[in-house]
Amino acid sequence: MGLNTRRLLAVPLMALTAGAGLVVAPGAAEAAGVTATVTVGSTLKTRSAPSLAAKITGSLRNGQKVTALCRVTGPSVRGSVRTTTQWDRLSNGSYVSHGYVRTSATLPLCATTSKPKAAAAATYKIGTVRSADGVVNIRSGPSTAYPVKRSVASGATVQGVCGVVGSMVSGTVRSTTQWNRLSDGSYISHAYVITPTLHLCPGASITPIVAPTPDQFIKAAVPGAQKGWREYGVPASVTIAQAILESGWGRSSLSVTDGNYFGIKCQGSNYGTLAKGCHVYNTTECDKAGKCFATTGSFRIYANMANSFRDHGNFLRVNSRYKPAFTYTKDANKFIWQVWKAGYATDPNYYTKITTLMASYNLYQYDTWK
Repeated sequence: MGLNTRRLLAVPLMALTAGAGLVVAPGAAEAAGVTATVTVGSTLKTRSAPSLAAKITGSLRNGQKVTALCRVTGPSVRGSVRTTTQWDRLSNGSYVSHGYVRTSATLPLCATTSKPKAAAAATYKIGTVRSADGVVNIRSGPSTAYPVKRSVASGATVQGVCGVVGSMVSGTVRSTTQWNRLSDGSYISHAYVITPTLHLCPGASITPIVAPTPDQFIKAAVPGAQKGWREYGVPASVTIAQAILESGWGRSSLSVTDGNYFGIKCQGSNYGTLAKGCHVYNTTECDKAGKCFATTGSFRIYANMANSFRDHGNFLRVNSRYKPAFTYTKDANKFIWQVWKAGYATDPNYYTKITTLMASYNLYQYDTWK
């Protein structure tokens, strides 16, 4: 049988005692180091592991010289110097993306030994889908109540990062409440996947995640939306309606995984004052000719719903294209009309969808100027 909840939760403890995995450790070839110069618009964050999702350990200013010991592979970053998957390990043990660094010589590959927990979180394990029930749905959250993002056939491979407890599924491989979080932030039931053991996702609970009802979602959204209006002037009814539409009532992978209800991206390594970091996702984009290609997207991570809502207000306020909307901070319909008119969304029915939500759920009652 597959992993049950007890075994899933025991994995991190076992990993600590066994010391499984790989991590960077300086060897003789890397001891001398290479001089590196930081090239960044403002400051460059240093991290505890080669990932934008890893803990921030410090910051470097533009033009600052540091000593880089060696290089590893991590998530792709588009920096001011280059776009690359290379991350440089500095002499103090922290990491920076090579996308913002110029070095006096090519860095050697880092030597490897046992891997710390922080670095392990940035990797994935290949799993194989096994299904006698047709295609398997990959969802935005760890439950069959969440929207389907895509479907995969039996025999397909997926990149599992960690596991969470969700709704029970009886599949071809096993019956289990485990769901595997994939490298793009989506989820697949472990009931249909053969994979090496996955760790419990950081911060995950043993209590299954249940998609909120509309009433629960609105109740949770009101405080942050009203604070956003007091701070930035965006009507609360507009903020809540946009969050409903853009996060699918809090069921999108961005909102479930990162507390990001509006898809606000990081600008390089900058994530503003209300987010707590960035999460790089592997995605696929297609051009107008229909040619698709692999790329990455870096999205802001929030500690809570309120901060995501406040950052949405800040995003609209600081972008000059939306300035006309702030003439109508006490007229929700006119406000969202101006936001849509300024090019916030390409959907020709966006304004109608938002105002329909505001009317259907009486979101106007949360506009605090009334």
